[in-house]
Amino acid sequence: MKSLEIAVMGAGLIGRRHVERIMSEPGTVLSAVIDPSAAGRDFAETVGARWYRSFLDIRVQDRPDGVIVATPNQLHVENGMEIVAAGIPALIEKPIADDVDAAAALVAAGEKAGIPLLVGHHRRHNPMIQAVKQIVDGGRLGQIVTVHGTFWVAKPDDYFDIPWRREAGAGPVFVNLIHDVDLFRYLFGEVEAVHAMESHAVRNHAVEDTAVVTLRFASGVLATLNGSDAVAAPWSWEATTGENPAFPRYDQFCYQIGGTKGSLGIPDPTLWTSSSRPDWLEALAQERVPYQTADPLCVQLRHFCDVIRGDATSLVSGREGLATLRVVEAIKRSARWGQMIHLADASASSDPQKA
Repeated sequence: MKSLEIAVMGAGLIGRRHVERIMSEPGTVLSAVIDPSAAGRDFAETVGARWYRSFLDIRVQDRPDGVIVATPNQLHVENGMEIVAAGIPALIEKPIADDVDAAAALVAAGEKAGIPLLVGHHRRHNPMIQAVKQIVDGGRLGQIVTVHGTFWVAKPDDYFDIPWRREAGAGPVFVNLIHDVDLFRYLFGEVEAVHAMESHAVRNHAVEDTAVVTLRFASGVLATLNGSDAVAAPWSWEATTGENPAFPRYDQFCYQIGGTKGSLGIPDPTLWTSSSRPDWLEALAQERVPYQTADPLCVQLRHFCDVIRGDATSLVSGREGLATLRVVEAIKRSARWGQMIHLADASASSDPQKA
């Protein structure tokens, strides 16, 4: 089978991780690094790839089979539109955009052109999450009642030396909690309403450093998300899963799922169930859920290749990315207005009196 040529647009932290996977994955070839900066040019030279300032600089005959967009959030729609116009499938890092209307226009353009758009919510590809989904969907936890997620990390000061990370469209809600929102949607269905509070009391940037969110799902599940990038703690996806070896790993949890028959922690998926009927005075049975580990970025890349070849449909389509972005935008709106936002109303109006 012919190797697929994949270009990476954006040579930042996540772009470089994608380049590493492409270069090590059988059946894929790094076509080019697309980044206007001198650092992007130097990185392309280091990995032995062609370098372009922009996608439009690539001659038609040299264009790749697929493009991974890992530019700043604010550029995703502009970059995605260029790739769709060229008729090339794109994997766009999350969030698909920093604005719902712009994201909807990009999704509509891709669908009209028949060009696959994938969104980089790569955690869905994690085999551990696939095992958890089987348990949730299979009813072993009974009726899911409540869920909690924690994202507490301490980002260093120099992380914010890059200006866009201090500006609207960044912040832990858009950059980090969006992953948690997407996984919760994947596991528990559509979100019906949100209520959120934010604070930027630690750094006083234009974006928040801390957020507390409550979500109500159409299924009746109630969830909480507590996120901060200004807390020294071991409780986050990054610190507990070992997914990214750059982070220290701790034997802790980041999610808890509670049902009428049992409960489950993530990422160490230990199932706690009642041996007969639920009874708080009765000891719970403990069962470790088995799964095969794999790098979800590699799994996502293979899936992207399958979609390019027409052998699969996207696990996280542009429309799925748009649905997750709608929830995140509702969270931001709720924090700004100080009230609960109903998703059905919020998508139709920006007036807080009508939402």
